[in-house]
Amino acid sequence: MTQAALVTGVGQAGEIISPSPAQGCILAFDSGIGGLGIVAALRRRLPDAHIDYIADTALFPYGEQEDGFLCRHIVTLLSEAVRALKPDVVVVACNTASTLALAALRDACPDTPFIGCVPAIRWAARISHSRVIGLLATRATVRRPYVASLREQFAPDCMLIAHGARHLADYAEQAFRGKEVDPALIKQEVAGLFGQPEGNRIDAVALGCTHYTFVLEALRAASPDHVAWLDPADAVARQTVTVLETLTCASAGQSTRTESLWFTAPPADATLLAEHLRPFGYQHAELWPSR
Repeated sequence: MTQAALVTGVGQAGEIISPSPAQGCILAFDSGIGGLGIVAALRRRLPDAHIDYIADTALFPYGEQEDGFLCRHIVTLLSEAVRALKPDVVVVACNTASTLALAALRDACPDTPFIGCVPAIRWAARISHSRVIGLLATRATVRRPYVASLREQFAPDCMLIAHGARHLADYAEQAFRGKEVDPALIKQEVAGLFGQPEGNRIDAVALGCTHYTFVLEALRAASPDHVAWLDPADAVARQTVTVLETLTCASAGQSTRTESLWFTAPPADATLLAEHLRPFGYQHAELWPSR
């Protein structure tokens, strides 16, 4: 799916979107470009909102970091950003960060609403006929107790088969930059899910990493035709609408400030990357000024 296609006014399952008039300042955050899929969904539903973005490229990929260190790092970085930018809401557009640090972020910044992004296990259970559902995510997300609790709460009658894909986020970063990704590499990651015992019965797969939006068509091509791939980006955008519509946003008048995208470390292929940021509303990127 192209970047231009991501920002059209169509939601999940072909829903025609009626944009919300809500305003306010949103800070979206991910380890890399993955959260831009959620930014696209936010722009479809909240065209008048101001959206800043931080990509924590200094520690990409999050799925390979130690939990305690990563949680402290995320809380420090986002607490700093909240103080500097004063957003009305923070969208943690990263499954790994959400399943690890969301509670700690809310404790650290109690006056700021935080919206997380978690695997769409409930959605998968709702549409599955075989009662065997899949989760494709980073290795860190797959091993989290939070995922087991999602299955117990929302899919108790389903078998959940999960695969921690080590390289898929890297492939998504390449695809975002317009680089061709070898379909055999995508197929290898998909085989780690469907090749498990009972994997041939999977009929719905929850995406557990926001990066995977940018290889979604390749994932579909590498899997059986009947499998539904579930991207939670639009659900996160809908929840953000709900939160903003309940707030009296003191920052609504600041929407004329230029929207900014920051990296915490120089990204690979920075010039090429910059060309692909424009459809998401960012004309250029800067390095986050560590405070």
